[in-house]
Amino acid sequence: VVRKTTTPEGEMIPIHQIDVQTESAVASNSLFLLAPLIICHVIDKNRFKHKTFLPLYDLSAMELQCSDLEVIVILEGVVETTGITTQARTSYVSEEIQWGHRFVPIVTEEEGVYSVDYSKFGNTVKVTTPSCSARELDEKPYILIQTLQKSELSHQNSLRKRNSMRRNNSMRKGGGSSGSLRRNNSGLASPKVQFFTPTDGGQNLNAVT
Repeated sequence: VVRKTTTPEGEMIPIHQIDVQTESAVASNSLFLLAPLIICHVIDKNRFKHKTFLPLYDLSAMELQCSDLEVIVILEGVVETTGITTQARTSYVSEEIQWGHRFVPIVTEEEGVYSVDYSKFGNTVKVTTPSCSARELDEKPYILIQTLQKSELSHQNSLRKRNSMRRNNSMRKGGGSSGSLRRNNSGLASPKVQFFTPTDGGQNLNAVT
């Protein structure tokens, strides 16, 4: 993580670089790129105590949007076919970081065969996440419970609205179909048929419905 930082003594460091710890496979430099991998970093108070995660531990969702920081990712390895060392680099500014999102699963298994859907690579789905900082969540654990309760209530309300709309639509369709049926029936009513029967003095008109 690279950001502008001010030291306790008042010195401003325009480009302050802080290494970010990742999970065991990455930390031990033993990545095996057989399938797409998700590189994770856990924001917790233990890493904050070791001063390895100072930039993100105190950031809330709102503060992240206003923060001037950049996450730089560097992947270096050896190409198996040639033995040549290669390096790939990319970076993410605060506007590109999605708070409360998770990657969509792209690896599936069917009858012992694994497949990867690269059309979904990089796609995310929104999940229930508190908007406060990790420090505030550690100090006030009830925030997580409140967030989950609000999410469940919102989900139930959306289901009720959806079911209500479906019922209203079915009633409208039912009314429209019956009206159409009445119109069709009226159109299909037997018309008046006239029979002409000859008589001695001329023709007698008998009308039958």
